[in-house]
Amino acid sequence: MEDYEIVEHRPKDIPNGNGSANGNGKTLLIKAINFKEPTCIIFSSLIDLQNDVKVQSDGGKDVYYNGSVIGEIIAKQDPGDITVNTEYDIKYTGGYSKDGKVIYIDKDLPKTIQVEGKEVDLIRSIALHHELVEKWLIDDAYDYQYAHTIATKIERNYVESLGLKWESYDGEVGKQLRQIYSKKLKRSPRNLDLSPYLATNDQEALKEIRESMEM
Repeated sequence: MEDYEIVEHRPKDIPNGNGSANGNGKTLLIKAINFKEPTCIIFSSLIDLQNDVKVQSDGGKDVYYNGSVIGEIIAKQDPGDITVNTEYDIKYTGGYSKDGKVIYIDKDLPKTIQVEGKEVDLIRSIALHHELVEKWLIDDAYDYQYAHTIATKIERNYVESLGLKWESYDGEVGKQLRQIYSKKLKRSPRNLDLSPYLATNDQEALKEIRESMEM
């Protein structure tokens, strides 16, 4: 059984938003993410479950809570056809293409780092557990700040599942992020999604990215 953590629940007839069940047996759409192997599912359920609650899937259509079937998966996303590209300069260290098929990681970010004596694969923790999840949510009409918050939590859950303290990992990664942000961009991908920079109104970064984009 695979564990998924709920990140949103809303009545089925509302296209998007943060609604919850109204107690009359109305069907809900619930979004949940697996933090060990980044996978996002949307399932229908008559039971209202709050954010952060964990549910399980056996790889089929059924979704379980406390050992009982509570819903059926109607949509699923996984990294199967995703490419991770480490050939460019990326201002926020990680990013994604507009179509979501490519996750970009800055060429100067180490592929692995040592945290508490353990080697951590940053391609998995940053590219797949943060950037990919963030892009999934942005493409589902979440605003960037909320998508970033959820993605950071998924990244943290993954890191802690390795037996590491988040503070230790975050401190080491933070050093890398600051170094990368401070460098001058030389080559940015043409199809980079600019949503994070627009959401934070980082005009300096936007100018630098646009000037260094491949023509």
